[in-house]
Amino acid sequence: MRVRVLGSAAGGGFPQWNCACPPCRAVRDGSRPARPRTQSSIAVSADSRRWFLLNASPDIRAQLESFPALHPSSGPGGRRGVPLQAVLLTDAELDHTLGLLLLREGGGLVLHATAATRDTLCEGTSILRTLEAYCPVEWHPVVPGAEVPLADGLSYRAFDVPTTKRARFGSGSREGRVVGYRLTDGRSGRALVHLPVLQELTPALRAELEDCACLLVDGTCWSDDELVRLGLAGRTAREMGHLPISGPGGSLRRLARLPVERRIYVHVNNTNPILLDDSPERRTVEEHGMEVAVDGLELEV
Repeated sequence: MRVRVLGSAAGGGFPQWNCACPPCRAVRDGSRPARPRTQSSIAVSADSRRWFLLNASPDIRAQLESFPALHPSSGPGGRRGVPLQAVLLTDAELDHTLGLLLLREGGGLVLHATAATRDTLCEGTSILRTLEAYCPVEWHPVVPGAEVPLADGLSYRAFDVPTTKRARFGSGSREGRVVGYRLTDGRSGRALVHLPVLQELTPALRAELEDCACLLVDGTCWSDDELVRLGLAGRTAREMGHLPISGPGGSLRRLARLPVERRIYVHVNNTNPILLDDSPERRTVEEHGMEVAVDGLELEV
């Protein structure tokens, strides 16, 4: 299985356009080593010809252009041919779905999403209704626990990710609002888990991570009070639906004990000091055997 991290930052990217927090200032003025990042999305393929996106960020155009394997090719009669087969959504958040509108020229889109996500995209944000005005959309319901074949032996099993985050749009039902994906290459039996949104590492979620070869996991905030302390928000990371990396019950020490070959933080917020290559927080992450994703990171699973 081939994996490309198209975007590794949380909503707003890094630097965020309206933010002058220490990491954003550093990446703009070059005062400390750091790399800009676009908003969270990955691409996965079993044969390097047919590709599947997990989430479609607002930066999708630049992300597709940055990866030659996703470039179009001329078909018979000069028709446009693209290797993109489908988009799998973890939730209906704007930083994971606005890119769907930028795929409207493709002549049709195959979308895998839970009923709760589809409801939000139709009745809440109207993103799906707008997209359907431009191109056909084929919806595949995502049912947690069901094994779904994709192509060339690649399959996925979604699992529910509990959240108490307030729903801005949609019915407000918590069931199916957020899912993670376990993607398996049937030829090798090796699995990748994509979990960019995680509020609490419950025993049920931990079981989903067992025996996977690679874990891409929520690294939004370093500390629970990060945004509050910087005066940028009135809610903690957990209250916004994200498990912090450090502190009591944080993800770092708990994930470091997992028997997983590669454990990589994605969906990293612009305020998180692990984005600075020389920060003590980055060093702590690496000492625990964890990695911090960058745009363009490629993995063989």
